[in-house]
Amino acid sequence: MVRRMGFKQPMIRSYDRRIDRARVEDLERRCEVGPTERVFLFTDTLGDPICRIRNSPMYKMLVAELDNELVGVIQGSIKVVTMMNKPPKDMAKVGYILGLRVAPRQRRKGIGSSLVRELEKWFVANEIDFSYMATEKENEASVRLFVDKFGYNKFRTPAILVNPVQNRPSHISSNVEIAKLRIEDAESLYRKFMASIEFFPHDIDKILGNKLSLGTWIAYSKGDQSSWDSTGKVLPTSWAMLSVWNTGEVFKLWLGKAPLSCLIFTKGSRVISRFFPCFKLLPSLPDFFDPFGFYFMYGVHGQGPLAGKMVRTLCQFVHNMAMASKDCKVIVTEVGDQDEVRHHIPHWKLLCPEDLWCIKALKNDDVQERRRFLYEYLTKTQREKALFVDPREV
Repeated sequence: MVRRMGFKQPMIRSYDRRIDRARVEDLERRCEVGPTERVFLFTDTLGDPICRIRNSPMYKMLVAELDNELVGVIQGSIKVVTMMNKPPKDMAKVGYILGLRVAPRQRRKGIGSSLVRELEKWFVANEIDFSYMATEKENEASVRLFVDKFGYNKFRTPAILVNPVQNRPSHISSNVEIAKLRIEDAESLYRKFMASIEFFPHDIDKILGNKLSLGTWIAYSKGDQSSWDSTGKVLPTSWAMLSVWNTGEVFKLWLGKAPLSCLIFTKGSRVISRFFPCFKLLPSLPDFFDPFGFYFMYGVHGQGPLAGKMVRTLCQFVHNMAMASKDCKVIVTEVGDQDEVRHHIPHWKLLCPEDLWCIKALKNDDVQERRRFLYEYLTKTQREKALFVDPREV
């Protein structure tokens, strides 16, 4: 164990459930202690700290130990996605960084940097083309760490849309037909219409077939003179589709108070943490101070002159489906900030934080070529407006 800048450096190693599970949970609890008036969104992993990455094709959690005390954790996952909008040639192997946390009394000692550095080594060992992370746009500590210190580039500002589940059902138009798709039909439609969208996952079939994916639905006008063919060879004039992921099966959220020193750097509780406090002023909404789950809508896509109406109808359908769940209190989705579909998804504008994605070329053998590719990718004048957000990374 060496010292750097006067601080003893931690030992970084892989997470071992047998000896680390309780200590990671204890780290979470210590992050929640301290008097403050600020309210944060916390995560209960239901006894499985690695649950948020377990459904990814490849994943790893690292822990930091200092004098036999667990003082930090970080998680990473690996997958193949579309980049530059030209599949299958421009598929890229990417690593995603999430869940970076450091014990409150151990902050500003380089522990977070050590964890990021070791996780990037794992990415390089697995021949990752690019590493990326997501955080709140206003999270200055996270931006300084990844952009200023590790050389990540800002490249996307997706819109997180949050809609609370209210105590009355949404009205579903009688002029719209809604049908649940078979997994193979949903996969076929996604590959046909969304495979060229940025960050579309190569293993979409695994996502759709996961037990956390509740299904995929399509909406179209009743009486549409076009035929509906589940293979996607013949489609209505106007239609929309989306899928639903049930996060409540693997972790719960709740509101609580915490010290400012325990901010989560990456995409942990960023979805709605800064905006949930205003819910306590609205007695008609559920109690968010008790553990709850949420539905995540992904793969939202529509075509035709009435596509917007179809998207909205599907969102209303999901709201009513969430009402039947005993602990689903929020519906969330994330789309490209310039994607037209965002205007048709019901959400509370007050509850929509600005997200920031950052990316870095990582592959060692041709890193200069990757950096040139990344520069072209980041400076394109005609960027794809849509974005596919993997529900496994919520």
